[in-house]
Amino acid sequence: MISESFDRRTLANMEVALERACALLASDAEKHRARRHIANRIIRCAEAGNRTLGSLTAAAVAAAQELRTRRARATAD
Repeated sequence: MISESFDRRTLANMEVALERACALLASDAEKHRARRHIANRIIRCAEAGNRTLGSLTAAAVAAAQELRTRRARATAD
């Protein structure tokens, strides 16, 4: 379980980063899938030792932007 892998501060930072990144995405039918993608990126960042709010948020925002870019390309095709 993820809560056993990280301390409370890191978990709180991870949650805030997730919410910040998800706020950048328009709500749609794939919201759960997007949150999962962003959350996985946050977890990988934290596992690599980058556990500050800034680094976790940067990883989350990058993942959100990646999703937006994918959607834009899919719409354009």
